[in-house]
Amino acid sequence: MGFIDDKLREAGIELPTKLQRGTGLVPCVQHGNLLFVSGHGPADNDGKLLYRGRVGAEVSPEEAYDAARATGVQLLRSISIRDHLGDLDRVDRIVKALAFVNSADDFHEQPKVVHGFSDLMIEIFGVRGQHARSAIGTSNLPDNQPVEIELIVAIRD
Repeated sequence: MGFIDDKLREAGIELPTKLQRGTGLVPCVQHGNLLFVSGHGPADNDGKLLYRGRVGAEVSPEEAYDAARATGVQLLRSISIRDHLGDLDRVDRIVKALAFVNSADDFHEQPKVVHGFSDLMIEIFGVRGQHARSAIGTSNLPDNQPVEIELIVAIRD
């Protein structure tokens, strides 16, 4: 157990063991010292969505912030970054996050929603969790999830 595992424990976050995916898609691909992590949504430890709906309609901005935080947990979980690296202490930097927010037509606060993710990364990784980011509103996401986020992560040996 490393420093990042201690930070997760302090935050009350438990990363589940590896779950199997039913498709040929991979959760992340490493190229050199960069890890490209596929888009994830706000699921629980069993892979079931915690939130459904468009932000500003069925999902409140506060719930969407929590959904973005839950999405951050999914990105760190065993099936993606931790399984690939074996140890989250190998994360050198969260480089870039691309976030999509399933938004009602009149909702324009996507960055505030994605702060849920960004705040978690800084809470867990400190300065290494600060990242460049895009927060994009969209009219629909898979399974009607309110948030989907993908990452580029710099890693160390």
